[in-house]
Amino acid sequence: MQSTVKRNTTTHCKAVVRRLVSLLGVFACALALAACVSTVPESQYQVDEDKALSSHVELALKYIEGKNRESARHHLRRAFELDPNSVDATFAMAMLYQLEGEPKLAEEYFKKTLRIDSHYTRARNNYGAFLYAHERYDEAYKQFEIASEELDYDNRAEVMVNLGRTALTLNKPEQAKAAFERANRINAGIPAVKYELATLYFEQGDYASAKRYLDAYSQIARPAPQTLLLGIKLERIFGNKDREASYALMLKNKYPYTQEYLEYKKIMQEQ
Repeated sequence: MQSTVKRNTTTHCKAVVRRLVSLLGVFACALALAACVSTVPESQYQVDEDKALSSHVELALKYIEGKNRESARHHLRRAFELDPNSVDATFAMAMLYQLEGEPKLAEEYFKKTLRIDSHYTRARNNYGAFLYAHERYDEAYKQFEIASEELDYDNRAEVMVNLGRTALTLNKPEQAKAAFERANRINAGIPAVKYELATLYFEQGDYASAKRYLDAYSQIARPAPQTLLLGIKLERIFGNKDREASYALMLKNKYPYTQEYLEYKKIMQEQ
């Protein structure tokens, strides 16, 4: 009887010891995990947070482009939760308010973006376009002019085009020509620049330069009503009746319901 009690007591003690070892093992593992967590570099969290922020802003801008306002707002909300002062999210919010037809809020966020980063050229260019759309041409010209001086901006030629067109609206043909020529030097593959320069040179009576730019346009883009009409006028000046007739036929067949075709018909009636 005593031996049985002794065996039971011994068994019980062994079980208790095993449980203690097991618990100590769990505790040790917990300590080890805590140590591992504490050794993860803080910069790693920052990198992940920056990636998340960038992703939310990028998605928001894509949704804005697709006119999906609700999805854009969702991602911007998440972006501002990560960084309330994010310059990229602030710019995207300006674009969202512009899409939603809230000009006061859009302008507020454009200005806030440029206060955070005065060299944010994409925002300045878009702010200029916003001002132009609201017929605030002098203000738009100033924004485009500042943006055009940012030499490292990838879309600098686009800024030059905007600057040139605003200059035309303000009746500044020389400034417009200078802006378009700079755009052409930066990126020779923009058809609109070729046409604008051809038109400016034509209006100034430099028909040879006008034809050179119009021919350059035809090498990189399909004919448009305005380029065909300008071609008709130029070929008439140079006395090239075959080319003039070719442009006229193309204008008649492809764009019979345009203002350019009506102007061509008026020219023919005045002969």
